[in-house]
Amino acid sequence: MAIVDKFKAHPTSVGESYFQHLNGASSIGTRMIIAGVACLLHGLFPFLFTRTGSNMLFKLHQEASERRHRADTYQPAE
Repeated sequence: MAIVDKFKAHPTSVGESYFQHLNGASSIGTRMIIAGVACLLHGLFPFLFTRTGSNMLFKLHQEASERRHRADTYQPAE
């Protein structure tokens, strides 16, 4: 399997191009980092970000679940 095929195999299997997959994964990953920083800051300063981390995680879970559902039900065109 050529290296290009390895990069495209998973995105294609879930109905996305390489760049669509990169964009989605990067977006989720960046927001996970931001939520983590908010949680760390909340731990140090309990009056800051009292709901930010949990709200972000809830939204990320919803989005990831929707993406998973689309991937699980994806059927490539013949």
